[in-house]
Amino acid sequence: FDLLEGRQLGLEDIFQNDYLERLSELYPTIAKASTEIINYAKSVLNRRLNQSIYITLTDHINFAIERFKEKMMFTNPLLNEIKTFYKEEYLIGEYAVALIERRIGITLPVDEAGFIALHIVNAEYNTAMRDTIDITTLIQNVVKIVKEYFSMDLDETSLNYQRFVTHLRFLAQRIIGGEMLNSENPEFNQLISQMYPEEYACSLKLKDYIQVTYHHDVTEEETAYLAVHIKRIRI
Repeated sequence: FDLLEGRQLGLEDIFQNDYLERLSELYPTIAKASTEIINYAKSVLNRRLNQSIYITLTDHINFAIERFKEKMMFTNPLLNEIKTFYKEEYLIGEYAVALIERRIGITLPVDEAGFIALHIVNAEYNTAMRDTIDITTLIQNVVKIVKEYFSMDLDETSLNYQRFVTHLRFLAQRIIGGEMLNSENPEFNQLISQMYPEEYACSLKLKDYIQVTYHHDVTEEETAYLAVHIKRIRI
């Protein structure tokens, strides 16, 4: 039994634990730092993370350190989006970079805080890195369309903006995963289109963008919910 998770170990768990043990033998300091980061993330987020994070994050940190030593650092093209869309996870990434400096004596660039944040997001939502990047890009483009449609800046510190981004995150997960809301409420959809005609028109533009780019049909109910969130961030 895995006493930390309180469940019986399966074959995948045994394989991962065995691999993690081998990682610890190869680079114990990095594995220990990775575990400390993960424990900190669990305490901050107050949720369970997919245990594959012990492998993926340790591997990533080891690779980042090797690249640093060879002066081959990568820039993170989604850094600003990660800071905005995944605030808690990004702060954990900053904590991780600071901890690596204290424990290993290497100062990684701020881009690595973003990369580490994405690994945390993967473990939170059980997604692959490619899917997480696609989800982040989708959110980025939807926000950009809304800004351009109304020719306005959005207050990224507001609660309504954060709720909008959270809604987009789960919508993007459904889109990438090929899922959609099944329930339909014509009365609700009609009411929203009448109450918020400008926002509903913008949500129709988003619907078209998603259809063309991701070949995913956004339901009328999802379109209406988008309009409600757009209205809130315009207040």
